[in-house]
Amino acid sequence: MLSTHPADLGSVDKAAFAACIAACLECSQSCTACADACLSEDMVSELTLCIRTNLDCADVCAATATILSRHTGSNETTLRAIVEACRAACASCAAECEKHADMHEHCRICAEACRRCEQACAELLASL
Repeated sequence: MLSTHPADLGSVDKAAFAACIAACLECSQSCTACADACLSEDMVSELTLCIRTNLDCADVCAATATILSRHTGSNETTLRAIVEACRAACASCAAECEKHADMHEHCRICAEACRRCEQACAELLASL
């Protein structure tokens, strides 16, 4: 989609943008599914922080993907802020899920998706 946009995207690294959008969407889905899986665990009360962190990360990733998909009149300050927030949310969620990864496969998978998104955000930030 980025290459079909009629506006001049300037020196934007389209590959980094596309990779970050894809990672954000994957991470949002993984975090949503992980939160739901945590709610089905017998020890749900011990996973409250994980669930909250998953849901926050899912929302930040979804918002980031949406904002990165818009280019008409985009604001680099806003882009940097949302990508940095996404990177931080992913790092936090990955760290929380990693605490439960040995007991819950869904947490391991979610942590991996968060780390991939964190890396994609860092790479995009470096190219902005």
